[in-house]
This record gives sequence, structure tokens and C-alpha cells, in this order.
Amino acid sequence: MSKDITLGILYSGQLETQLIKSAKKIGGIKTIVLTNDKNGPAKHFCDKFICGNLSDRKLIKDFIEQIDICTYAFENLSYEILKTIASEKEVHPSPDTLKIAQNRILEKKFANNLGINTTDWKPVNSLMDLKEGIRLFGNCIMKSVSGGYDGKQQFRFKSIDEIDFKIDFNKEYILEKFLNFKQEISVAATRYKNGKISIYEPTENIHENGILRRSKIPADITKKIFNQAQEVTVKFAEKLKYLGTLNLEFMIDEKDDLFFNEYANRCHNGFWHSVNSYEICQFTNHVRAVCGLDYIENTKISNAEMINILGDEILKFREKKFKKNEFFFDYLKTDIRPGRKMGHITTLKD
Repeated sequence: MSKDITLGILYSGQLETQLIKSAKKIGGIKTIVLTNDKNGPAKHFCDKFICGNLSDRKLIKDFIEQIDICTYAFENLSYEILKTIASEKEVHPSPDTLKIAQNRILEKKFANNLGINTTDWKPVNSLMDLKEGIRLFGNCIMKSVSGGYDGKQQFRFKSIDEIDFKIDFNKEYILEKFLNFKQEISVAATRYKNGKISIYEPTENIHENGILRRSKIPADITKKIFNQAQEVTVKFAEKLKYLGTLNLEFMIDEKDDLFFNEYANRCHNGFWHSVNSYEICQFTNHVRAVCGLDYIENTKISNAEMINILGDEILKFREKKFKKNEFFFDYLKTDIRPGRKMGHITTLKD
């Protein structure tokens, strides 16, 4: 590397922590974290930890002055803050790609304009819109247009009799027709400045109560679905002129047809296993790409399964002994809550 790079990272959770670890492994990259969480686990690994009110313009200005490049691994952050930083320093992925990912209607339109298949959907701005949509789609799900993850801010309907009249229609929603769902997969890819793309094989995801519980490779899918999912992911990355790692989530129906669901404008929980299952994980690829380093061919090391550790399950894992093919990650979060991702374990299968 010709010179040291100072990489600014917004927020301080487990994904940001792994970006920092990857930066240290690469070498020549100093990391500065800006967050509003004084207990964020990234503080244990970064070179400098700045905590404060992210609406404080002086705080943002001081952060900008100390960094060369900025990145992030959190989707519900302020587009305005990113634009402010981008006015003076490089920000990757671009704020404009985040703006699409933060809005489910923009996201669906983007996919449909590329000719990519999604489930039927319609915007909902009123009780009347919702009733019309339920009559049209039958079994369906309503989601907030922005915000919401791990099953939050979602409502399921089979008939208008199931409408909760306490729903706040001051918010924007999108109504999606239910598929005859068989399984979910996701694909991660990293696009570099020279346009080269490093892509990972599809991961099969299993959820419990709206929260990702397990991810595994290989996914139990046909070669047709394997190739189609990777092709769509590459199409997204190229059309967005994306820089860094992104993740696309897909649904497969009982007819074995593939439907785009949503994309994460960042590294994602479903590809944690890549830290152990690939020579270059999604996090290292991301740091290399956003810092303008050279593209390197990637190789899969092993089939793998990742299991999320939720809530107080972490306590028994902290006492457990592990086999050589098991890799335990403790996110070092201080507040243990039911359903909160506290860590994960990856098991290599080869």
C-alpha cells in the first residue's frame, strides 16, 4: 500500500467491529469510529472511538477532518449525515444507493425497472388502500416503507377482518402478496473501483420469529436458481455503480421461481460464515474495495453453517469448549435482551 489510509466507520455494532478487524488484518488502515452508543463493541478494536450526538454538526465536522474515506454497516442511519460527509470525503457505499435500500418502494421499482421479478406489491397510504390491497392479493404482508428489521413494523393479513384499526396511516407502507414460499436465499458480492466483482455462492437462510437463525452453504437449490441469483446480484451492483459489499435477499416459491425481496446496502448477518468459509470474507472484501485496493481472486475454503446466538443463550456459549471446526463469535454486547443477536457460531462442514 502506497500510504496509510484513515477509514471512518459510522456506528459501532458487530458488523462494524468485523470491518475494523479486517482493516487491521489488511494493514496500513487506521480506523476511526463515530457513534452515539458509548457501549458499542467496536470501541474495543478501533484506533479512535468518538461518541456523541450525531446531529451535532461540529462533531460531524471533526470526524470528517480526521478521515480519508467513510463507510458503514448500518442501514437505518441518516442519509443527510452521509451526504454531509460525502460533500468533503469519499463515502462508500454511496449515499444514493442507501437511499434506495432505505425505501422499500424505491427498491421494488429499481428491481422491476431492471426486469427483475418481485412479488406483486402496491403502496398503502390509507385504510382504503389497505382494504383494496387485501381484496386484490388475499394472503399478504404490509411493511413500513422505511425502517423496520427482524420482523418489526410488519402486519400480516388474509382478509380485511384481520385489520388492526390502530395502524398509524401517517406512516408509509407497502403491501406485498404472499408467495407459496419454499425457501429464502441471499447472495453477497463486492464491487471494486475497477468494476470487478467478487461474488459468493448463495446462502440458504432460515428465520425464527422474523429473526435470522441459521445460514448455510451450500444452499439446497438448483443450478438454475444458483446462477440466476448471482446474475441478478451482479446486475444490481453494476447498475448501482456500487462500491463495497452488498447483499441481496431472494425468495423461492414452490414452482422453483426466484423473486427478489430486498437488498442490504452493506455487509450482512447472513454471510458471517464467510469469515471462515472463504479465503477473503465479505468484510475484508468490503474494506479493500472502499479503500481502493486491488481486486483479489477469492476461493471458497469449506461448506459451512452459521447459527445466530440470541439473548441469554450467549451465557452458555461463553462457558462452552469448541471443536477445531467450530468458530465462536461473541459480539461483546453489554445489554442482553430476548431476541437480540449476541453472537454466532460458524461450523465448517468439510
